[in-house]
Amino acid sequence: MGAAESGSMDAAGSGAMASVQTGTDKLLLDFPAEAVARLTISNPSKRNALDHEILDAITATLPKLDSGIEVRCLIITGADPVFSAGYDIGGIPKESFAQDAEALVAHPFTAALDAIEAFPWPTVAALNGHCLGGALEMAVTCDLRIAAPGAKLGMPPAKLGLIYGHTGLIRFIRTIGLPRTRELFFTGDMLNAERSDEIGLLNRVIENEFETGSVAFAAGIAGNAPISMTGTKQVIGTISENPVLSEEQVRELVELRKSCFVSDDLLEGITAFGEKRKPNWTGH
Repeated sequence: MGAAESGSMDAAGSGAMASVQTGTDKLLLDFPAEAVARLTISNPSKRNALDHEILDAITATLPKLDSGIEVRCLIITGADPVFSAGYDIGGIPKESFAQDAEALVAHPFTAALDAIEAFPWPTVAALNGHCLGGALEMAVTCDLRIAAPGAKLGMPPAKLGLIYGHTGLIRFIRTIGLPRTRELFFTGDMLNAERSDEIGLLNRVIENEFETGSVAFAAGIAGNAPISMTGTKQVIGTISENPVLSEEQVRELVELRKSCFVSDDLLEGITAFGEKRKPNWTGH
């Protein structure tokens, strides 16, 4: 399937999403389960390295997927056999390297990660294979990370002579803590899935049939109450970005929590639980 095409909407049941396009064959979009969208990085000749085209497409596509409740979970994965080798800086000419490499990191990469971070629904990085450098920061930017048993994760700046950006380091410190971030960046070691899981880089290792398992994982999330997912993600975001909350922020978070008690979905969730049936969520 070409990236400019959307996947079959039969599983997703989201007809309005059928017209969404990424605009490039390097980023594939499909809807593998109800309320689940999947973006697949497909740049096989460069081991799915992240270039301007891919990053710009991520930035442009995500806002199209966040309206309403038709998509309630997003998977970002790579075309087999790897997730991504990171920034595509290997082919930049020596005479323009400093300017072009910095430009890649400064704008399209930052914009793409900002778009992922701003996506209101849960995001899952499904690491089907090796995930290196900037691609690992992209994975860390997602809310959750799952991986196939053979995947390896690594941060090679120390082996390349790169000083990593402060915004990226902040993301890693928030995810795995300061000691593990130091270890990851100072050693430049490649970590297998088991070790990555141990230190908190992964939430789960999917042992069998990774593609099927990753979709099932995302579908389970997408089946939960919309107001709970978006509200909880908003609260977590505010807390993680503000170690000390202002009085105004506390008031806003309290009001957000109170809002669920007058929602239709809370009553529906309680009723469905008692009747042992699947809830019919409206997002209100």
